[in-house]
Amino acid sequence: MNQISATGNGLSLDPDLRAAVLRVARVPNLLVACDYDGTLAPIVADPTKATPSPESVAAVRALSSLPQTTVGVISGRALRDLAALSRLPAEVRLVGSHGSEFDVGYVDELPPERSQRRSELQAALNAICRDQPGVRLEGKPASVAVHTRAAPRDVAQRVFDAVRSGAALWPDIEVTTGKEVIELSVVPTDKGVAIDALRMQASASAVVYLGDDATDEKAFAHLHGPDLGVKVGTVEEETQARFRIDDADAAVAVLELLLFTRRRWLFGEQAVPIERHSMLSNTHTVALLTPAARVTWLCHPKPDSGAVFADLLGDTAAGHFTVQPERGGIPLGQRYRPGTMTVETRWSGLTVTDWLDHHRTGNSLIRVLSGSSRARIDFVPRPDFGQVHIRLQPIGGDGLLVLGSNEPIALYSPGIEWEITSDGHSDTARATVDLNELGGSAMLELRLGTDSVEAPRVPIAERQIAAETLWRDWAESLKLPSVAKDLVRRSALTLRGLWHKPSGAILAAATSSLPEEIGGSRNWDYRYCWLRDASLTAKALVDLGSLEEAESLVRWTLRVSDNTDGHPERLHPLYTLDGNELGPEAVIEALPGYAGSRPVRIGNAANGQVQLDVFGPVADLLCALADVRPPEEGDFALMNAMVEAVERRWHEPDHGIWEARRRPRHYVYSKVMCWMTVDRGIRLFERQGRPVPEVWHTLRRTIADNVLDKGWNEKVGAYTVAYGYEEMDASVLWIGLSGLLEDDDPRFLATVLAVEADLREGPTVYRYRWDDGLPGAEGGFHLCTTWMIEAYLRTGRRADAEELFAQFIECAGPTGLLPEEYDPLTERALGNHPQAYSHLGLIRCALELDRS
Repeated sequence: MNQISATGNGLSLDPDLRAAVLRVARVPNLLVACDYDGTLAPIVADPTKATPSPESVAAVRALSSLPQTTVGVISGRALRDLAALSRLPAEVRLVGSHGSEFDVGYVDELPPERSQRRSELQAALNAICRDQPGVRLEGKPASVAVHTRAAPRDVAQRVFDAVRSGAALWPDIEVTTGKEVIELSVVPTDKGVAIDALRMQASASAVVYLGDDATDEKAFAHLHGPDLGVKVGTVEEETQARFRIDDADAAVAVLELLLFTRRRWLFGEQAVPIERHSMLSNTHTVALLTPAARVTWLCHPKPDSGAVFADLLGDTAAGHFTVQPERGGIPLGQRYRPGTMTVETRWSGLTVTDWLDHHRTGNSLIRVLSGSSRARIDFVPRPDFGQVHIRLQPIGGDGLLVLGSNEPIALYSPGIEWEITSDGHSDTARATVDLNELGGSAMLELRLGTDSVEAPRVPIAERQIAAETLWRDWAESLKLPSVAKDLVRRSALTLRGLWHKPSGAILAAATSSLPEEIGGSRNWDYRYCWLRDASLTAKALVDLGSLEEAESLVRWTLRVSDNTDGHPERLHPLYTLDGNELGPEAVIEALPGYAGSRPVRIGNAANGQVQLDVFGPVADLLCALADVRPPEEGDFALMNAMVEAVERRWHEPDHGIWEARRRPRHYVYSKVMCWMTVDRGIRLFERQGRPVPEVWHTLRRTIADNVLDKGWNEKVGAYTVAYGYEEMDASVLWIGLSGLLEDDDPRFLATVLAVEADLREGPTVYRYRWDDGLPGAEGGFHLCTTWMIEAYLRTGRRADAEELFAQFIECAGPTGLLPEEYDPLTERALGNHPQAYSHLGLIRCALELDRS
């Protein structure tokens, strides 16, 4: 049994109890319940003077105001007396009479036979207690309590004996004995039953219960699994609670720790602005790094696998890998080494250099510490988003093994001595290193996919040069525009970093569940390959002179298409990096989400949608490739299959580019992309001297006539989101960007003006404002901003294009990265990060500005 004690004004929590509170504070739905007398309020001679301390009231009030948190007080007192004395807010569930009363008054009216029995019980106890000094009877709706706290000991004993040998033996009477009180009820109830009722009403994932009385033992007996029971009082009597504390003051300390931890868990632990994270990549996996050199996101074995470090999603308990000066402090700065994916974070006296390497069996995260100061290291691996409990095993002075995960993981850390602690479920390693004593540098290598902590054969400096040379050589081969040259280079490096070289797929973004609204529920998993996003990404790189990513993506797409058994119209919008179908969308309830934005989702339900626009970007990519290298037979086969798919399905409604979770509609953008598929197919075949089926020409005209006629909304005077709807949507800009309408066509000019008026706010453009069937709001969409820049250029508004482009690039983070969205009101970035859409849009705009 673990004990905490109060000394003066300071409370020292037992480490095991503290760890237990920290764990239970992080469950999705928490029920906090406690007794009243002796727990919230001190035991006093006059029961009418038992008022709770201001500190306990403040803690209970604050806990009850938290989302996903239910607070209850379960007392032996009658509910009316409990409510009058406690004066707690309505959010606190008050339960009186040991669970008989759950609301103002008695929950259920007693049936006549029990009401009669209650009257008989009152009469019998009146007879026993009449003229007994210090004995008090308390009548309740379904019971009568005999209090002897103020009675002489001999009188109390005589009264108790009489009650126990009399009415307490009646067959239909429930007896509850507490400190100097015995209560007889005509209905079966106890605090354990009350706990079960509250648990069910709150759908609680876990329960915390604090109590001091013998009657609380029945509540402790009903706790199980992750529940936490705390017995208040120093008397060494038997208890089923896991922990003991001294008194009501110590109970306040437990409640305050619970409040502090749960509030941080629910609302995020000092969430770093999304755009300030830097991405590491080796084209096999990715990681995210905060401005203070904390690795806050890393998945293994692939970017769409479970996370080893998921602190990004709101909880240090989900794993992180932190290096910082022992003295703390804000870094002087952080930057990419030019032309590479290596990041340097600098403090005075300490530089941390991070990059991802690839070895024969997996990936390595390498962290080099250099300088003259003392540094503190926290290594907190938590595989599978913290759902796997692990142990850390030191291997001599060479490093640590991570035990408990299906995937082998080792940390090579020569010369570093680790202190390993446990939170009861998983281990954490901490070390302090003096760089002066280590010759000015130290090295950490997190090895994923192996349990080896052997010294590497190649010196670390040579490995860094080799890794950086690959990136620099590639970056130097690009044909960069003069406009925003450095940002375009960084965007290109980011897009290549999102490329998964082993499969050929390209990630839509590096992360999952970063919110489109802080505190909102629009949190999606983007760690997959969307045919649309990936093709647009690959084309942007082709435009800069890099073909490798596009060629591998085409091969990947052919493999995916081959799996449709000759029916490419059955292609899903997105796939895993390996080209497999996604499993069902799921929620990780144990994670609070970035800045309290829940739920945290894994998988993406858009996988099951019909999105007929996906063929357009693929067809455009095949044309772009054919312009710079001879097309392969697979290119023609894929193009032919896509045109045939469009022919079969272009006339159907679909879910559209934005994956609205509502009924399909005839989206203008989807029709335009169907047209573009056929148009690019004709262009590819004609330029390569291949015969074009006549049906293709007819199909192109038919789709064009259909969308130009039915997509135009006479009332609005522009092309709108879908046939027959008046709402604007930024995607309709593609009526001109695709080439379907000429740049000077009055209908295109009118549509640009309508999108600008309805959807642009300052430096950003929203996707739409129509009801998409989801709660909450979102920020402006960076890709839509770049479409507006292109539209300005095409319609002769160069000054407006330059102005908006300048505002757009100001939204980038300090290392040049862009997430998905931007809120112009709070000037805060939103959405998954870094986002391929945002960077490919930047590249397209810079190239267009450079050409015009």
